[in-house]
Amino acid sequence: MKKTIVLFVLFILINSCSKETETYIQYIDGYWEIESVTLANGYKKEYKVNQTIDYIALNDSLKGFRKKMKPQLNGKYKTSNDTEILHIKIENDSINLYYSTKFTEWKETILMVNTSHLQIVNQNNDVYLYKRFTPINLN
Repeated sequence: MKKTIVLFVLFILINSCSKETETYIQYIDGYWEIESVTLANGYKKEYKVNQTIDYIALNDSLKGFRKKMKPQLNGKYKTSNDTEILHIKIENDSINLYYSTKFTEWKETILMVNTSHLQIVNQNNDVYLYKRFTPINLN
């Protein structure tokens, strides 16, 4: 009987964690501005002003892309032709971002995401903190 209860509790915990993880995916899509980077050695760099931001676009199948965008004062964006193909996978209750270009592939893991912040760690254990980008409106 105790084994059955323990298995049932584990099943509930695993199920609730994975569903919670899935709900975070809705926040990833959009424009993100880097706020700080903490390198694996502990060095932290703060970004007060950014000339470029990241735009992440996802579809229902958890595939999409990331591009570097340069906001303009008129509310429009300039962008390069470089696009990173993106595929999201939920693995071991983590949200992993798999990127690919014609030159390389890499993986990042989301540590935290909500409506205003995104925190990821890359394969070098460098932690990137982004804030949701708010365009400057001069009108």
